[in-house]
Order: sequence, then structure tokens, then C-alpha cells
Amino acid sequence: MPCWYDGPLASFDTETTGIDVERDRIVSAALVVQETPRSVPRVTRWLVNPGVPIPEAAVAVHGLTAEHLALNGRWPSPVMEEIARALTDQSLAGRPLIVMNAPFDLTLLDRELRRHRAASLQHYLGNHPLSVLDPRVLDKHLDRYRKGRRTLSDLCAEYGVELTGAHDAAADADAALQVVRALGRRFAERLESLSPAELHTRQAVWHAAQARGLEAWFARNGTEEAVDPHWPMRPDLPAAA
Repeated sequence: MPCWYDGPLASFDTETTGIDVERDRIVSAALVVQETPRSVPRVTRWLVNPGVPIPEAAVAVHGLTAEHLALNGRWPSPVMEEIARALTDQSLAGRPLIVMNAPFDLTLLDRELRRHRAASLQHYLGNHPLSVLDPRVLDKHLDRYRKGRRTLSDLCAEYGVELTGAHDAAADADAALQVVRALGRRFAERLESLSPAELHTRQAVWHAAQARGLEAWFARNGTEEAVDPHWPMRPDLPAAA
């Protein structure tokens, strides 16, 4: 029987108006599903007209202008519903979900669902929690002493994965999926005995430790910057008094 990294996997990615998970919006998203390393991936894409201005800095990253989204995008409410149900379907099917830097994409999706559907991501998942695999967290834990950055393009270079069309949600999701397959094979002795559900639990611990280490690094360099330790999703903000 193949190990999980050679079996069915799904991968999710978004492009957004910015990096604030509480205020920014999703402008595109993609879900990539691949049953085996040799099978052709199935790709679902969503394009969203968020109804808010698109900052120039965001357009410079993903190329999606307000004009293009107004002509080609759909309103957020039905799209967020479709995405939430699609992710729930992956959980029901038993497919691990790969999300690069999961606390960003999953928290942003959760906030969009609350904004447009008055329901959390957990509401859709119900009793079928996701088994998330975050290549950034996995790589930092399994190869912790390697120097250099750990962006998706850096991981693709490290694991020999071709990334064409970076900052396109489908291209990024597919690349993250292939990175996890390659990472699994490289560290097979340490990973093959762990199920995706067990890895999900361990990544929460690993990410918290990585956040503490990054905060300590900031402090040593004279910057008091907090790093959120929560994974794979950040908690709700406390209600305003």
C-alpha cells in the first residue's frame, strides 16, 4: 500500500487584496486534486469580484485588477460557499489538504465565510476536520538547519519542483502539492509511519515552536515583533468592548 505522500492529495491556495487576514479579501482561489503522483490533477478555479478596491501592491503580485474582476469575477457569497463545501468534500473523501502557510489562507477563508455567509469554516466541516499538510511547517521542522528563505518558490527550487506562473492560485496550489510529495519521499523514514491526521496534530506543535523561535530571533535583532503561534487557523479576535 503506498504511503500517504504517494496517494490521493488535495491542495488549496488563494490570491488576495493584501496580507491582513481580518480585513483583506479573496480575489481568486484554486483547489487541485491528484490521486497519484502520475495522474493528471483535477483543478477547480474561482475568480471573485470582492466589491472593494484592489491595492496596486496586490495587483503587482497577482495581476488581477479591479476592472478584470468586475468583468470576470463572481460575487463573494456563492463563491465562499462553494469553496467551503469543496474543502469539506476533501475531508469526507479522506484526502489530506495541502495549504502553504495554512494560517493565512484558512483564516482568510474563515473570515470571508463569516462576512458573506454568517458561518465559520468549522460550521461547514462539522464533524469532519481537515488533515492539513503545510509544506512550510514540514520543511522547517524536517530540515531545520538549512539556511535561506522558505517561500514556495524557494521550496520548489529545493525539492526540484517546477513552478510556472507563480502567484496564480492554481499554479501555486499544484506546486505546493508536488513539494509535499517530494518532501515525503526525501524524509520517508521520518514520515511514513505517521498518518496525515497525526501529522496535522504535530504540525500545530511544530509551528508554535517555530513561532517562538522567530520571535526570539526578532528580539535578538532589536525588533519586538509578535508571531502568531496558532496553526492551521488563527482564533477569532475578541469582540470589541
